[in-house]
Amino acid sequence: MILVVLKGIGMGAANVIPGVSGGTIALITGIFERIINALKSIDASAIKLLFKWKIKELIAHIDFYFLVAVFTGMLISIFSLARLFEYLFANYPIYIWAYFFGLILASVYFVGITIEKWRLSVIITFIIGTAIAVVLSLLNPAIEDDSFLYLLICGVVAICSMILPGLSGSFVLVLMGNYELIMIHAINDFNLNVIIPVGIGAVVGIIAFSHFLSWILKKYKDQTIAILTGFILGSLSVIWPWKNAIYRTNEVGEFILKKGEKIVQGYKLCIPDNLNSEVLIAVLFMVLGIFSIILIEKLASSKN
Repeated sequence: MILVVLKGIGMGAANVIPGVSGGTIALITGIFERIINALKSIDASAIKLLFKWKIKELIAHIDFYFLVAVFTGMLISIFSLARLFEYLFANYPIYIWAYFFGLILASVYFVGITIEKWRLSVIITFIIGTAIAVVLSLLNPAIEDDSFLYLLICGVVAICSMILPGLSGSFVLVLMGNYELIMIHAINDFNLNVIIPVGIGAVVGIIAFSHFLSWILKKYKDQTIAILTGFILGSLSVIWPWKNAIYRTNEVGEFILKKGEKIVQGYKLCIPDNLNSEVLIAVLFMVLGIFSIILIEKLASSKN
């Protein structure tokens, strides 16, 4: 269970970062299917056991201790790392993005090799998954909205994205315009007016979505892994370390400010002009990210 909590911490850390998926961490650490099956088991049978007060049977039915370990790790990570990542992105953005780029790049290979047979339908779903992730990365973010209903929708959409490998829940929140409101300000300030509706949406969304995902994994496993691998590959465009921020402007070209700061609308990718120390250190962080996944895979293989 301690190891599961650590994996949950890894998932929570990934979910704080726009462009990085907690589902990817779940997939490469070998707990993705177990999470989906455990969430799917929260059904009518579980409710009956609860009302009959058969707690021991209920705990066994929904893999309770496993879910508690995963979500405890995620909550610890999200609430503790929100401030740390705020600092790191403000001071060392290229190094952080480089590490995660290496992490996700290696994940494409290790997730892809779990596909048993690369037939035409699998190849097509892989291409579709890649295309969806790339298109999402090119969309412009919406305007921030703190209404109760919109926060509910954010919770549903974000949590479904968070458990899908390669599809970042935080990045979806960026596109919906509410990333800073939810993942930075609400968490750091413990703003329950924001946290509660997002939490309700997340609980409802993850239970409902897990049933569909469990069914499709059993019926079309190779195709499902292929589209998830595509999501991971396509998300690399979001995580590329060298990029220039595009700020939101009004009709006359003036910057739109929020709390005295310019609002980031998107990013324009670029290539470093010269091979300086910053680039070399960033490349080292990429390599470190790749070796992190290799190490995780070796540990998972020895465990199996």
